[in-house]
Amino acid sequence: MSPATSPTPAPTTVTAEDVDLGTGTLALVRLVPPGGRPPTLGVHTLEALRATLAEVAARAHAGELVAVALTGTTDAFAAGADLDVVATVTDAADARRIAEAGHAVVAALGDLPVPTFALVGGLALGGGLELALACTYRAAAADVRALGLPETQLGLVPGWGGCSLLPRLLGPEAALQVIIDQPPRRALLDAQGALELGLVDTVQRPGEDFLPGALTWVVEVLTGAIEPPRPDRTADAAAWDAAVAARRGAADRRAAGGAPAAARALALVEAARTATRAEAFAAEDDALVELIMSDQLRAGLYAQRLTRRRAKAPTGAPAAELARPVRRIGVIGAGLMASQLALLLASRLRVPVTMRDLDADRAEAGLAAVRAGAAGLARSGRLTPADAEAVVARVHATTDLADLADADLVIEAVFEELDVKRAVFAEVEGVVRPDCILATNTSALSVTAMADALAHPARLVGLHFFNPVAQMPLVEVVRAPRTDDAAYATAFAVAAACRKTAVAVADAPGFVVNRLLVRLLGEVLGACEEGTSLADAERALAPMGLPMGPFPLLQLVGPAVAAHVLHTLRAELGDRYPTSPGLDRLVADGEPLVAFEGRPSASSRVRPEIAGYFGSRPLAEPLDADGVLRRVQEALAQEAGALLADGVVAGPEDVDVAMILGAGWPLHNGGLTPYLDRSGASERVLGRRFLAPGVASLPAAG
Repeated sequence: MSPATSPTPAPTTVTAEDVDLGTGTLALVRLVPPGGRPPTLGVHTLEALRATLAEVAARAHAGELVAVALTGTTDAFAAGADLDVVATVTDAADARRIAEAGHAVVAALGDLPVPTFALVGGLALGGGLELALACTYRAAAADVRALGLPETQLGLVPGWGGCSLLPRLLGPEAALQVIIDQPPRRALLDAQGALELGLVDTVQRPGEDFLPGALTWVVEVLTGAIEPPRPDRTADAAAWDAAVAARRGAADRRAAGGAPAAARALALVEAARTATRAEAFAAEDDALVELIMSDQLRAGLYAQRLTRRRAKAPTGAPAAELARPVRRIGVIGAGLMASQLALLLASRLRVPVTMRDLDADRAEAGLAAVRAGAAGLARSGRLTPADAEAVVARVHATTDLADLADADLVIEAVFEELDVKRAVFAEVEGVVRPDCILATNTSALSVTAMADALAHPARLVGLHFFNPVAQMPLVEVVRAPRTDDAAYATAFAVAAACRKTAVAVADAPGFVVNRLLVRLLGEVLGACEEGTSLADAERALAPMGLPMGPFPLLQLVGPAVAAHVLHTLRAELGDRYPTSPGLDRLVADGEPLVAFEGRPSASSRVRPEIAGYFGSRPLAEPLDADGVLRRVQEALAQEAGALLADGVVAGPEDVDVAMILGAGWPLHNGGLTPYLDRSGASERVLGRRFLAPGVASLPAAG
């Protein structure tokens, strides 16, 4: 099952009509959604589809039909089940009814006595694709861009036959690539990719030409002119075992991090080679029931709904009409962040962008970085070569501050020192127009303090993009006490134009993401200073399911940056941010914390030689891994509670959006606050949960 693109107010209906193929009659069964939405597979629709297939089966047994075809609309075959409905299930028996209803339809398709065809004119996700897999043959329109089984990314398994039918069709290696391997943002196949994989048998012209072309192909299959290959994928037990074994370690690590779906899917695929259909479907039913009735799935669904809806309508955003038009942009600096910002703004807003730095070499280096970034986007297919050239043509670099005089918006991206940024804004204000919006990309410093020396402090707003700018979907929009509505609205408008999700935050040290991440890292480093071994510190956070451990994360942030922010937050927020002499020494010596190539990742390993840098205040009984985890959980509960008490964000939902999109906090955790509620840290520290039972967890009993 997979979520519908949007909830439907009425169920998808089912129709059937006869099509004369010239060689016999085909029953064309259609999924017809209301209101132009994609077809979805609710219980009523599944019951209607099963009843229709029973009627079609009787006609086929009577010799009236030579084939049956299932289709949807020209835009969508079927979007799967509506997981907003799944999130309301409170009883395991209801969860089992959902699982069994899907299997009943899949079995009915498989049991028809004539060939069956899935005619896929548009997206087919989750349960929708599983219906297509239940058919004998599959045709897709050439413009289809969304075929896939994304369930494990959401906390479920492809539980309507996906874990048993797909490996038998494609073989275990290709099937597991679809079911487990694909990361969320690249989890879907297009028609050509599906054809190359063997998921569909033919690709036909799209739009109104699709159905006639697909039916012509159906005739060719029925007459034997075309014979799509169907090799026995179950014969090679060694290949099956190897495909499963290659993923077992990663799946087990995800399960240990609180995300069991991949491990459950892997076990189902492993058993599918020898299981009967009844055995495979029963195992899928059991897995679905267990996962539907888990807090992890409810947290994941909460996170999915939250991020989807906040992306469209950020809480606290002012009226859009208050924003000023942005036709030209200035960027102060030409370093790493500045060049990334220039590339993003020039490509998304399609306006001229001028970077200004202190000398010609730095300015030219920034421009070269923009050229390289645009070339990379062209190579990856995210920009056409012509668009990449146009983006580069929009970006200019200069050493002359006067070149920013006609900018509507100027964003500074210089060194993270308050005095440096204040000096920059003092210079800029003397050059730009009075109605020019000024923005700071600071990650932790006071926007209010930056505005103090300005003649027009109301025009300054925080616009904190995350590194790497192209990939990170979050922007923290920071309103200082004197920021006016025009500046604030313009910041939200720019974030939206950049296709980022904006979170409204008040001007407070570290805002949200860095305040919480640095607190997390500070607690780990503090434990190391007290004698916790690096090995214990590194594995302590594994149950959180974070994309990487604390030391690779610290290396990715940059030890010098982390140390600077840690000192800043300690000065602003007090000694709950621990000191780390070891980190300061590492920065002074220029030593990396982990061994890595390229960028630090989850596979980066702590360098054992750095152990000697820590231990400045040893305890007789330092914390073990479990103790460090509890310490971090309680510190995060305290800090999130303080964020809310101080009004930095409007509610725990904003904390969760920020941590998911700005820190990679796992979707299956639901963001930070549901995780802290599940761990008990919220109640231990604050005496209450952040969210009521049922919001991001199973509803309270009774």
